[in-house]
Amino acid sequence: MQATIKNVDQIPLSNGVSGAEHAAQLLSAPQAHTTLSLEEARVVIRYMSPRFIPAGTLFIREGDAGDNGFMALLIEGDVVVERITVDRNEPSTVRVLGPGSLIGEIGLVDNEPRSASCTSSTDVWCAILTRQGVEAMIQRDPVVAARLLLGVSANIAERLRDTNRQLKLYARLAKTMREELALSSRPPPQRRG
Repeated sequence: MQATIKNVDQIPLSNGVSGAEHAAQLLSAPQAHTTLSLEEARVVIRYMSPRFIPAGTLFIREGDAGDNGFMALLIEGDVVVERITVDRNEPSTVRVLGPGSLIGEIGLVDNEPRSASCTSSTDVWCAILTRQGVEAMIQRDPVVAARLLLGVSANIAERLRDTNRQLKLYARLAKTMREELALSSRPPPQRRG
């Protein structure tokens, strides 16, 4: 059944709302951080295509430089986002995302290797926006495309700010640990007398 679905509106939802309308509601909701109106979100959805991802599927791999010019709007299901840290071989979970979340927007913008891995923890329905879709939107609906790209940029900027806050915290912790190690490695004071 999933192979025959060619339009976001055809995504089978249990709540009786059309797939495209539900996707537009999610894309315009405050938690999506796109600042799009519902009408603008409906325009964006017209440039997206549906994709079904079975539970347990790794569909974005950290470091991949291949097919990375797309972002996904989660319509139904949950996705685990993981990253390999510097000192580990096993990935660590960064977050779990649900309906209304955007995934892969950095790759949509910069065409660089993926910065994290994404695995569906449940069956997932999402709407995919490719770089070609954005370019078509820029030609046909430039105001909506600009508003979408500003919203995506704001999402990326907020994550960068969050990362900077974490780095500052780690730097303070590292400094405190170095000071503690320096104090504990000093020889004990000599007794006089």
